[in-house]
Amino acid sequence: MPRLPMLSAALLLVAAPAVQAAAPAEPHPRLFVLSDIGNEPDDQMSLVRLLLYSNEIDIEGLGATTSVWQREKVSPEIMHKVIDAYGKVTGNLRLHDPAYPTGEAMAQRVYAGREGYGMAAVDMDHPSAAALALIEAARRPDPRPLWVGLWGGGNTLAEALGHAQKTLPAGEFDALVARLRVYAISDQDDAGAQLRRTYPGLFWIGTPSSPDSGDYAAATWTGISGDKYYRNGAGADFTPVSNEWLDQNIRSKGPLGAAYPRHMFIMEGDTSSFLGLITNGLNAQDKPNWGGWGGRYVLRQPAGESHKIWTQGGDAFMRVTSADTVGDHTSDQATIWRWREAFQNDFAARMDWTIQSPAKANHAPQPVVNGSAGLAPIALKAKVGQSITLDAAASRDPDGNKLTYRWFTYDEAGFDGASPNPALEIANGNTARATVKVAARCAKSWLDFPQMKCPPVRTAHVILAVTDNGTPALTRYRRILIEVPDHD
Repeated sequence: MPRLPMLSAALLLVAAPAVQAAAPAEPHPRLFVLSDIGNEPDDQMSLVRLLLYSNEIDIEGLGATTSVWQREKVSPEIMHKVIDAYGKVTGNLRLHDPAYPTGEAMAQRVYAGREGYGMAAVDMDHPSAAALALIEAARRPDPRPLWVGLWGGGNTLAEALGHAQKTLPAGEFDALVARLRVYAISDQDDAGAQLRRTYPGLFWIGTPSSPDSGDYAAATWTGISGDKYYRNGAGADFTPVSNEWLDQNIRSKGPLGAAYPRHMFIMEGDTSSFLGLITNGLNAQDKPNWGGWGGRYVLRQPAGESHKIWTQGGDAFMRVTSADTVGDHTSDQATIWRWREAFQNDFAARMDWTIQSPAKANHAPQPVVNGSAGLAPIALKAKVGQSITLDAAASRDPDGNKLTYRWFTYDEAGFDGASPNPALEIANGNTARATVKVAARCAKSWLDFPQMKCPPVRTAHVILAVTDNGTPALTRYRRILIEVPDHD
């Protein structure tokens, strides 16, 4: 992400200016999906949600692939079925945002991947249409990275990279690999492990696993809705991801809602691959350790891997791991389900956009912090003992709804595996104007351990959540990064 301007705490104590300056916004992310759609309903469910965010996520391609669950066929026709339903509501969606692409444009981005299972089916000399489209998207002269969502097996990605390596100059191929950002829903064939071994420079978010479902319950992505099926969601509210809630808030709403099937196992197991790409003020596309709707991850080398990837785990003894603590519950899945009410309400509101006029539907609030509008993070410096005033009273709601405010520290965000983040105290955390005091440069460790040394500079994450009282209630965020040095 772009480097953030650093403001002193003193500057943030002044009243917000009459003219609000917008913070630099992250560009729309680019995304190429490789999906084993057709093996069970959840991929189709995720695709419906993704299309509702196609005004903010540039979908470069949708490739139909195989997996351990669907070994011999690919099903691009199901993608076309969903896109046909999307095309029927595009006109109404464009009343809310003209940036939505047409159904015809989306249909042209559907490709068939390699039929056949895993690396044994890969043909690097005669790549599939999806593999060629992925190479073309990755080579496009665009400064933005290309995210690749592996919703099924990874053999089409392996085929694409293998063909590109054989046909492109070495420098161009290396640049292509550096441009990719892979989020894998575990390993659903043998290609994932092969890709990580062959291309150690490939940016990868995921939990290495056996191709079958034996390791899935431990994976972060199951926090989207796996509470009951995987029995790993202690502390989570299952209601917003139940078929009953989805019947009322999604499936009952027009042609696109009707294209959203009932889940067989869990709701939308693949959605976390793009949930963290939605621009909401909390998510940070290239900062998996910051946490957001798509979960939080740490950079480490899991057992059996040749190098570090963005994944789960960490040093449990040092209390520096990929798990979040929410109330009395600590888990990797909590890094997703802690935001569940917000992202499900957001989904329901988007589905309303397919059938309602702008005057009858809800739209997200627009946070403003100390005169800074937009959703980009705000960076500032503060010394130990200093108090900072953060004022969001200028925030507005496009529908005229009333707003509520919640300021909180995201204690786990940004952990580097070496030491705790700064200790902060927040006063008036449920009002528009909060005061944040820096109590210590490093929070007191649970154990006085020699390795837990406090470095010269630490950064704390304060999150503002602004929620309206519309139906459904919508939330947007601002992330305030407070850098605490050991000197003036």
